[in-house]
Amino acid sequence: MVTPLESYPDLAKAIGLSSLYFKREDLHPYGSHKGRSIPVMIDTYRSSGDTRFAISSSGNAALAAAIHIQKINKEIDLTNSSATPDQSFTPSLSLDIFVGNHIAEHKFEKLQKYADNNIRILKKERPLQALTEVIKEGVRSLRQSTDDTALVGYESLGEELANAFADLGKKKTKGNDSLGAIFIGTSSGTTAQALATYFLKAVSDSNINRQVSQIHIVQTSSCHPLSTVLNPYDGPDELSDADAITDITALRKNTLIPLIEKTGGYGWSATNEDIETAKILVKKHTNLNISNNSALSVVGAMKSVYEGHTIDGAVVCMICGE
Repeated sequence: MVTPLESYPDLAKAIGLSSLYFKREDLHPYGSHKGRSIPVMIDTYRSSGDTRFAISSSGNAALAAAIHIQKINKEIDLTNSSATPDQSFTPSLSLDIFVGNHIAEHKFEKLQKYADNNIRILKKERPLQALTEVIKEGVRSLRQSTDDTALVGYESLGEELANAFADLGKKKTKGNDSLGAIFIGTSSGTTAQALATYFLKAVSDSNINRQVSQIHIVQTSSCHPLSTVLNPYDGPDELSDADAITDITALRKNTLIPLIEKTGGYGWSATNEDIETAKILVKKHTNLNISNNSALSVVGAMKSVYEGHTIDGAVVCMICGE
């Protein structure tokens, strides 16, 4: 298992759930759940001959890309340094990271640590437009919302959750549940689509009668094009403290929404007050300081209880990093 699955019975009781688990993607070696998908994209396109990459990101995806590109380049340098004169030289990979001018300073500083001769971090007024321009020059985009290669990497997340709960079921100890629902803060919906597809297929391929794990998406007061389709948002018009939720185009909407509905899941939107309440509750009952973006999943779980959404089994909240 790449990241731990942690049980928090006190928090579950406080929220009103039978059992609650955190999937700690914030402890992924690449910093977040993006570390499952971005490296797969880079490796896939590198095998096809691409050496120049670019990404527009608010933080997590860019960090995963920078870590993986730097790792590959170190391996390339080692190979080239030991090559004989008759062996071909392997070119390094390049990465341009386009971030907005108003990116959080601590995120920018974190990315800057990976800047080198091959990795550039570039502030732009319109980072997505900058990405579009370099794509025209033959640079490979790592934008997940428009590339289904991104879905492949998240299959490992679904597998880990399914295997973890299968192991709990085999132990048959008190308090162990089947996996009832997964709550995840989402921007483009890529991770949610991959998880919904995985669990629907798992049930379809199974020879035993088993329930589908509900997939619930959580968005914010300032960006909710996906969640509002399932559950119209009527809260305050405010700039959200969860700044990783930025995809207003919702290109995956027509595919994602029917999948969520098929799992029995739902969509939720979180205000800044909701986010702060969730963080305080988590701190009180788990002693964890989770990020604003990670708190979205907890907000979704809390709202599902408040609105009486039926969940048969354990709830998993995705703690996805910053």
